Amino acid sequence: MLLQSLIVVFTAIARPTLAQCNLSYSALQQITGDYISSQATGAFATTASSATYTENFRPVNVSTGLLSRPLRVNHTRSIHDTTEQIDSIVTDAGDWPFNATGTQYYASREDWFVIPQEKRDTRDTIKKAGDAYLDLFNNPSVVVPWGTPCARLEGGAYTGRGLPTDSCNVGVPSGVPLTNRRYVIDETVGSVDVFLDFGNNKIPDSHEFRVEKGRFRFAHTMTATGGP
Repeated sequence: MLLQSLIVVFTAIARPTLAQCNLSYSALQQITGDYISSQATGAFATTASSATYTENFRPVNVSTGLLSRPLRVNHTRSIHDTTEQIDSIVTDAGDWPFNATGTQYYASREDWFVIPQEKRDTRDTIKKAGDAYLDLFNNPSVVVPWGTPCARLEGGAYTGRGLPTDSCNVGVPSGVPLTNRRYVIDETVGSVDVFLDFGNNKIPDSHEFRVEKGRFRFAHTMTATGGP
């Protein structure tokens, strides 16, 4: 299946028992690399019997879900954190505003370089920045740490024009609660990816942010409105 017909956000990796065994950042990188390699063939390595895997927030058998289907991977970018489950958001034709070609084009041109340790924001700063953006949907008085330049990628729609004045402050819906938030935070690249329920209909959604010096540099969103 070509990327032109499918976009996947995949987050993993470790059960609490693995975290207690001091699962390292490099080990998470290895697991992610193994996942990407396996996804190309659909031969995903067997997970522990206690592992939980969901697609668009619904429990799915690993042996019959997306992980079991060969997928041509045209572009990848990974962040790493320990979590309690394996989860995926899958968007396809009919999801809003789906455009895999546009997503690949713009995402592959962004620079999510590793931030020097002395210049990295703390996990708390990165998380609070993400929460401020998400809180804005239901509270217009929230102070959001907008940065310039900043570009927002939503489906295949991109706000960046390559200008120093580019901003992610281009408006969001109002009166929309974004609940049931789960966070993957990687301080090395200033990133937080938040899986959440969008609105009262609890639509599966991913909002990922890049934070530099406490302010937004990139924002990516995916919303599975078409359903699984």
